[in-house]
Amino acid sequence: MTVYGYARVSSQDQNLDRQREALADVDILREEKMSGRSVENRPVWQNLLEFVQAGDTIRVKSPDRLARNTVDLLSIAQDLSDKGVSLEFVDSPEMNVSTAQGEFMLTIMAAFAQFERDISKARQREGIAAAKERGVYSKPRPKARALTEQQIAEAQERRDAGESVADLAKAYGVSRQTMYNVTHS
Repeated sequence: MTVYGYARVSSQDQNLDRQREALADVDILREEKMSGRSVENRPVWQNLLEFVQAGDTIRVKSPDRLARNTVDLLSIAQDLSDKGVSLEFVDSPEMNVSTAQGEFMLTIMAAFAQFERDISKARQREGIAAAKERGVYSKPRPKARALTEQQIAEAQERRDAGESVADLAKAYGVSRQTMYNVTHS
């Protein structure tokens, strides 16, 4: 009977320290920096599912580290239960699915979490629509484009020669902040 810990953050620049601390007492800790959008696209999670056996436990800091919606969370819990694997949440032990009460609480809390996300998205859409009506909405900027080492060196030379950060940013198709960061380091 092994206790596995699973820690996940959504992006490479996020920190796993709080989850590591919460899961310090597990036998084996698996960590992943991957979006929670799709369970199938998380290789560390998929690998963990291949290793767990009946009698093992998977411990996670909180339910949102496993899934982003009720259906996925309940599906994961059911799949683990079918394999004889316990699922525990450090932050919410009342939702541990080893009991009928825990499964009920997990279902209710997952539904509330999804409801809140859905309400938040609806509010965001309403806010965007209102801003568009007032003429003050602009589309979100595309993600920052990375500059190559060669482009950074060229931009630095041009900046040293007196060219403005704004002009360089426009020339390389990046934000002024990005250009400032690479030419003032």
